Amino acid sequence: MSVEQDLVERARRMALEVAPRGAEIEAARQIPPDISRAMGEAGFYRMFVTADRGGLEVSPRTAAEVYEALAQGDAACGWVAFIAATTTLAFGRLTDQAVGEIMARSDSLATGVFAANGIATRVEGGFRVTGRWDWGSGSPNADWIGGGCILVEDGEPLKNSAGLPRNHMLFFARDQVTSLDTWRVSGLSGTGSTAFAVEDVFVPEHHAAGVLVKSLPDRPLYRFPAFSPLAQGVGAVALGVARAALDEATRVVGEKRRGGSSAPLSERAHTQIEIARAEARLRAARALFYQTIDAAWEAAQGSEPLSLDHSRDMRLAVNHAVAESVAVVDAMYTLAGGTSIYAVSPLQRQFRDIHVATQHFMVSPNILETVGRLFLGLPTTTAGF
Repeated sequence: MSVEQDLVERARRMALEVAPRGAEIEAARQIPPDISRAMGEAGFYRMFVTADRGGLEVSPRTAAEVYEALAQGDAACGWVAFIAATTTLAFGRLTDQAVGEIMARSDSLATGVFAANGIATRVEGGFRVTGRWDWGSGSPNADWIGGGCILVEDGEPLKNSAGLPRNHMLFFARDQVTSLDTWRVSGLSGTGSTAFAVEDVFVPEHHAAGVLVKSLPDRPLYRFPAFSPLAQGVGAVALGVARAALDEATRVVGEKRRGGSSAPLSERAHTQIEIARAEARLRAARALFYQTIDAAWEAAQGSEPLSLDHSRDMRLAVNHAVAESVAVVDAMYTLAGGTSIYAVSPLQRQFRDIHVATQHFMVSPNILETVGRLFLGLPTTTAGF
């Protein structure tokens, strides 16, 4: 068994372990520390750290399969794994020293938010940083937390080649960060995606991505479109939740009887049609999702930059996967009837989790607008695409 196959198998085994703890995870509003440590030990937090720095450097497909498998056990676990893995892509612009410090332990967790909500003022040896970031998924358990910042020197923001303020991710040690208790939400509660803030903290220069290291490594992982792995994390979690809901509904209708009938709901034609439709929708969406990843990853093995067509196709596949996953979960929630509304039913949590996942900006309707313009050959802004 290859390293990548073994990683996916670990995720499947862990999904079986975390599934019975779903209510506990949701009530805690974060991944319990023992599960977080186990996820780190399994390698899920360093899937996109390059091999020369002690990482696994797996393909985007393998990473997505890990998130999908974890989400079948608990959506929050899959979500935190993809946030952690994609955060480490910023390590491509950090020094070896910085990466060694941030990932010092085998279970080290680094998370972050790329949005430039911080101001980093240049001082001797580094930066003084103040800022506040929302959506800090996984941050309650993180050893290091990154935040996007505008760099300021001599009172003026540093500009990029387009004349806009430069956005750099700076990494803060856990004890420099104040966690804000904002994460009281309808779904994905266990992700611990609370806001966090720093106030006039010092960050050494080598912990600022892109300051000392100007160019990315010449490796397939960094030839892959930069924002695609983040979007694929949302899609993979959605697919995992949908599979879990379909499996749970199948179990329920095989046991449940209604209206004094001695036959289970599975004997009804309506039930059979709904299950068949859900299987078709989910399998088709999943096939397109992984097909586009595989095509882009094959192209990334060459030395040339990937064409915009690959980004277009992957982003379309992600949005489609999420939309179809929502349709499957909704259908299964309805099919199971009143059983779905009880707190002991995984279906009620899967219903809430999937609808929160749809609110991520990586799968907003704007993405489909951009994709449509590209297919139509219209002038299109593709920044962040």
